[in-house]
Amino acid sequence: MIRSPEQVIEWRGAPDVIRCDNGPEYISGLTLAWAKKRGIKMDFIQPGNPQQNAYVERYNRTVRYDWLAHYLFDSIEEVQDYATQWLWTYNHERPNMALGGITPKQKLALAN
Repeated sequence: MIRSPEQVIEWRGAPDVIRCDNGPEYISGLTLAWAKKRGIKMDFIQPGNPQQNAYVERYNRTVRYDWLAHYLFDSIEEVQDYATQWLWTYNHERPNMALGGITPKQKLALAN
């Protein structure tokens, strides 16, 4: 749980709040200490209410239906490589109609 947010913080800066469910990876003492050290508030949804974290649930559904359920992987490394490639395509090459038909990367560039 800590490695990925560290990468995002390096790229974009630290968020004020991380909204998440009550999974063991988020409520662990290590994760809570990490967030506190960086001044990040952990905002937990109510147990049994995934709709309170709709963006993450939508992303998880997209991953599951776009590629995860389509392949059998031989190793964690293979999944990580495929996920990295998919995420690049998803964020840099796939037009998003909710953004006016541009890619998320283009939208981010326009915001800066």
